[in-house]
Amino acid sequence: MVPGGLLECERPSNVSGMSLERPAAPDPYSLLPAVGTFTVTSTDVHDGEQLDHAQVYTGAEPDAANTSPQLAWTGFPPETKSFAVTCFDPDAPTPSGFWHWVLVDLPASTTSLATGAGAADAPLPGSAFHVRNDWSTKDYGGAYPPPGDIPHRYYFVVHALDVDTLGVDSEASAAVVSFNLAFHTLARGIIVPVFAHSPRVGTSAGNLPVRISGSSRSAGSGSLSRWPCAR
Repeated sequence: MVPGGLLECERPSNVSGMSLERPAAPDPYSLLPAVGTFTVTSTDVHDGEQLDHAQVYTGAEPDAANTSPQLAWTGFPPETKSFAVTCFDPDAPTPSGFWHWVLVDLPASTTSLATGAGAADAPLPGSAFHVRNDWSTKDYGGAYPPPGDIPHRYYFVVHALDVDTLGVDSEASAAVVSFNLAFHTLARGIIVPVFAHSPRVGTSAGNLPVRISGSSRSAGSGSLSRWPCAR
């Protein structure tokens, strides 16, 4: 069992029929109605760069810290009434991706979040609160892709909204929050770092059968691989 009430799964890397072969997921925000954009920066995460282990889920790496990154934003529409902040992995091997962070009702006067603001006990400005993520916790839950999989993308998004409150509570699903965001988003600022596990000593990414968009890695005789899965 791993934190968040999820089970730890085992997959023998040399068992046929257990491949993660699948098409590459599209940019999830390219599928939504077009909105304006603004600038989001971070001292902790950067577009296209590997996440530091500080932002990785506890247990995924020996030094993982499960800490939300610092974020700051500028250039959002002047009519913005509140913000939401989310982190979404479209590359998770599920039909609906994986929501790592859902924070809503940030006051319009908020233009940054400190490193660690996603902790369950961290103070938040105004009436802001966390909604349950796909780890089943109300906080930031870091990256934890299956070992041997392709690099996953993590969409850290600040949503500028036209309402003071999104009208959900902390028990809403991330999908319900995302649905409501579609009707109230004026503009978005996005940073997309990536994360993939480094090969373990004595193993390689090639030990796990993965094929995405025509790029394949053959299965070998490696040992069991572990990663969290929903019950």
